[in-house]
Amino acid sequence: MSGRATPPLAGVVGWPIGHSKSPAIFAHWFERLGVAGRYVPLPVRAEDFPEVVRALPKAGFVGINCTIPLKEAALGLADEATDAARAIGAANMIRFAGGQIVADNTDAFGFLENLAAGAPCWHAASGPALVLGAGGAARAVLHALIGAGVTELRVANRTPERAEALAEVFGPAVAVVPWESRAEAAAGAASIVNATALGMTGQPPLEMGLDAAPATALVTDLVYAPLETPLLADARRRGMVAIDGLGMLLHQARPAFAAWFGVDPPVDGALRRACTA
Repeated sequence: MSGRATPPLAGVVGWPIGHSKSPAIFAHWFERLGVAGRYVPLPVRAEDFPEVVRALPKAGFVGINCTIPLKEAALGLADEATDAARAIGAANMIRFAGGQIVADNTDAFGFLENLAAGAPCWHAASGPALVLGAGGAARAVLHALIGAGVTELRVANRTPERAEALAEVFGPAVAVVPWESRAEAAAGAASIVNATALGMTGQPPLEMGLDAAPATALVTDLVYAPLETPLLADARRRGMVAIDGLGMLLHQARPAFAAWFGVDPPVDGALRRACTA
């Protein structure tokens, strides 16, 4: 009988899940760092999610990532939740510990780490931020920017009621901007963030002019398929610093890998190439 322990098992849960880059991220880290572990995609419908999650520890899982449309449900299942998960209202990571379901949200961390890597000169005092969108990604971005010290956030969303709801949650730092005025709201903005799915492959385009934006504005798009969105291409043509959304995805995976497998992994060019090959 072998004395070797079974490698820790983790995975990503969602519906659909075939598009996820998380298995490629973790596979790269396992091989590069020589870490024993397995990470698998788990296609799970929303109605089956609670039952599946509660069964996973018995199957050897130490944790899971949760993607659309299960992030809010993941927080609702938790016995414990981090401050970030509670503030954002969703969890993208679950850790199984001592019979408990512990929920966390690493999206805000991933967003700020991506900014630090792509625009090391950016800082919160640079000025206002314009955020497009009011879904879970936008909530993570607002939480990150407020935590970093941004004091003025302009939020534009196609459904204004959702933007108003964010203003109620995140307080007076958030000002709601009509969707049709989004381009004008870029005036004086130090940061512009697309946190919608617009511009993603298979989705309608994001129509966002940058004429009013300062030449020094930092533009980031959370969309990473395609990697170079029209918004980023326009920003680069204007000489602005433009950051794609893949880095956020890569950095948000770091805390999960560290929690489950005991090593803080690197995010670098080799990992980006592994995920875009």
